[in-house]
Parts: sequence; structure tokens; C-alpha cells
Amino acid sequence: MAKKDTVKGLMRRGIRESVANALADAGYKISTLKKASVEDLLRYVSERDAIDVLEKLGVKKIDKPKKKEPVSPLKLLEERKGKKRKVEKKIDPSELPKKIRPMTPEERKIVQKANSYGVSLPRKLVSEIAEKLKGKEYTEEQFDRIIRTVCEKYENRLVDPYEAVGIVAAQSIGEPGTQMTMRTFHYAGVAEMNVTLGLPRLIEIVDARKVPSTPMMEIYLKKEYASNLNEVKRIASNIETTTLKEVCEIEIDAAHMEIIIRPDERKMEEKEIEREDIVRKIMKARGLKASVSTEGKEIKIKMDEFSFKGLQDTLRNLREINLKGVKGIKRAVIRKKDGSDEYIIYTEGSNLAEVLSIDEVDPVRTTTNSIMEIADVLGIEAARNAIIKEAHNTLSEQGLTVDLRHIMLVADIMTNDGTVRAIGRHGVSGRKTSVLARAAFEITAAHLLSAGLKGEEDRLAGVAENIIVGQPVTLGTGAVKIKYVGTRKKEE
Repeated sequence: MAKKDTVKGLMRRGIRESVANALADAGYKISTLKKASVEDLLRYVSERDAIDVLEKLGVKKIDKPKKKEPVSPLKLLEERKGKKRKVEKKIDPSELPKKIRPMTPEERKIVQKANSYGVSLPRKLVSEIAEKLKGKEYTEEQFDRIIRTVCEKYENRLVDPYEAVGIVAAQSIGEPGTQMTMRTFHYAGVAEMNVTLGLPRLIEIVDARKVPSTPMMEIYLKKEYASNLNEVKRIASNIETTTLKEVCEIEIDAAHMEIIIRPDERKMEEKEIEREDIVRKIMKARGLKASVSTEGKEIKIKMDEFSFKGLQDTLRNLREINLKGVKGIKRAVIRKKDGSDEYIIYTEGSNLAEVLSIDEVDPVRTTTNSIMEIADVLGIEAARNAIIKEAHNTLSEQGLTVDLRHIMLVADIMTNDGTVRAIGRHGVSGRKTSVLARAAFEITAAHLLSAGLKGEEDRLAGVAENIIVGQPVTLGTGAVKIKYVGTRKKEE
């Protein structure tokens, strides 16, 4: 609100909107602008605009910045010739910062021992340990015990005791989430394809939707095929779904109760489909109550029963018969990777299991934006990584920075029982042990009534439930309990 008030106040004084916005974004208010100098404002606006702002705000004394006198090239040349060359000083390694100076043998020994326990200690801590051990005598067993103790204490201090990691992670993601747009964007580099981004995509991820609103795949090919455009086109054609209506003209002959199909020879050649394939697919169509025959270039389907409704239903089903391609993939677009000769196939629709079974596809790099599909095909660990990657990319695309560890915490909570659960009343939030925490999330009355009927008990261990009952949360000073231990005099 303060920013909007500043912009409105400046515009009322006749200052341009772009200048007013720039100054408001820099944190200036009208009261602070009156005390600012032209030099202070030059970081955000031009000199002319800075003087104009101060004049319109009624500043009487405006100190204009001093203009530097131009220096002639001859004078510069003389100054350079007159300068003496500086003697390079040899730097003692001990004077270098610890991050860039080479490790001492003692420090390398500490690092190797810590790594054997699977712990990567910071350089500063390694240097401090080496400094403490310098000049002291110790056995190998004592050294091993020292480093093991340091590693244990270091790992215990990575997160402070009673740190509210969940609340901090929720705030870290929730606050930037309020700044996200709610539009569907074109996929980066593929203008023909729409993909859901921004807030709707983030909601899809945390809701663990079975099918995304715009499922898509990035299909990478093996090296021997990736640079050959003709091969890539052939593979894309085999992946893309081809229906009967795309390669044939279909019409109804109501007088004879027939459906006439006229294949387009050119389209069939492009898609590598034979007439026999069409006839075979039609005959296998589910629920077809008709006889199929070929007359010249036409394929005729004569209904067994005289029914206009049956004729229309059969036509509708025939149009959608899948002649070729991977089920669920409507379209495939080929694009070259930036700065590389490699072609990538982007698809509208997703079917990870079938695509990975194609010989020419590189199974290591091929991805989909359908997290549930990844969980089904590749397992829960892959789904966890997909949640992290998709959430991070969605936030980064909007120019928002969220600590990756907070996104990892959300992914861990969603997948820690071996299935992908939503962050909602049907998933993580609905399974909380605390009655008040569940009631604070959604459908308050129903949760409280159900808990009352079952006789549930709330231990008030979390943040939300303690806030509801009006007592300190178990964090910081609230996590400490003071116990008085009295002393009794010994009886004589």
C-alpha cells in the first residue's frame, strides 16, 4: 500500500508514472525523497528526471553532481608512461583465505576420516580441528574417536533442536506463491504446444493429480538417431496417434444404411499405413454390429440392423479408431536442442511406459510431467525427484527463488510412505494425529464432531494446535521447561 501511495502522490505532482514507479520500487517515500540528493537518485532515474522530481517536491537547494572535466588522450598517455611498474609481491599460502589455500596434510587426513563416516565437513571446521590438534600427541584410535564425535555433533546441528522446518518450508513456498500468475503459457521453445505453468501447475503438483491438465513428454533419442532428421520424423510419426478421420474421408449413405470410407493415399503414405491395416482395425473395433467390405478404393460398412441412431453411433466410434501410435499421445513436435545437432520430440499427451519400450528412445533422459505416471513406471524415488524438479522449475520460470531444501521437504512428506500423497485433507493434512491441526486446515466442524464421538485426544505437540488454545508453541523458549529441584537439610 505504501508503494501505491508514493506512486499516486508523485503522479499528482506531475511526475511521470515510470519515474514514480522506479523510485517507489527503490523504497523511497515522498518524505525521504525531499531529503535525497540528485546523486542518490541517479542510481534509479536519469539526472534530468532526478532534478525534475526534487523541483516538483519543492526542494529549494538542489546540489547538482559535478561534471568531470574531459581528459585529453595525450595527458592520459603521459600519465601512463610516468607510472612505475608495481613489483608483484609473492603471497604466502598461509595468508590466503582457507577456501582457496591448499590443504595441509593434517587437514587432508581429517577430511578423509570424515568422508569414511559419510560426512562432508566445512573447510572452516576442518581448519579449526587441525589447529586444535596441532602439536598434540594422540593415538590413531583417539584421532578416530575425535573425528567421529565431531561428525556426530555436526550432523545433529544441521537443524537446530525444535526448529520449525515444516512451518518455515510452508512460508518459504507460500509467500512467493502469492506472486505467481494464473495463466497457461506456451512451452519454452515450442510455440505450438501449451503447457500449464505458474500457480495452477504448483497446485497440480502438491495435489498429486493423477493426470495433469496439459500432460506432455520430452523424448530424447539415442545418439545414432538424434541427429538424423528423417529418422526423427519417422519415430515421431510412429509415436503420434493417428486416427481414422485423419487419413480417411468418412460419410454416411443413409439410403443403403452404409458408412463409406475413402482413404487418402498421400496421407496414408506419409503415416506408413496400408489399406489392410485400416480394414483390420475396423473389424477389431469394439461393439461393431456391421459387415465390412472393400469395393475398389472404398471401404463400405453395412449395418446389421436398420437404425439411424446405431448408424450415427458407429460413425462416431469409427472416426476415433486408433490406427497407429502410442495411446494417449495426440501430437508430436520436433525441435532441435539449443547449441546442439540433437533433435528432441515434444509430445502433447503422455504414456511413459510405452514410450520407454521403443528401441530408438533414450530411456535415461526421456521425461514426462506426469508425476503419478513416473511413480507407476519408475518407482517412488523417481516420483520424489520429479516433484522436486517440477516444483523448482515452476517457481524458477516465474523468477521466484525458493530454497531447494524446502521443496525437498515437501517431496519427502508426499512420498515417505511409498505412495504419492496430496498435501490436502485427503492426503498429508487429513492424516495428522492432532485433531486441532486437522480442524484448522478444512471442514472444522466435521473434524471436531468426529473426534468428540471417537473420544480422540490431542497432545498439543505441533504449532497450529498450540496457537488455537493460546499457549506458547514448542519452539525456542517455548520448548524449554524449567524444573525446580529443592534441597532438604539432612536430619541430625
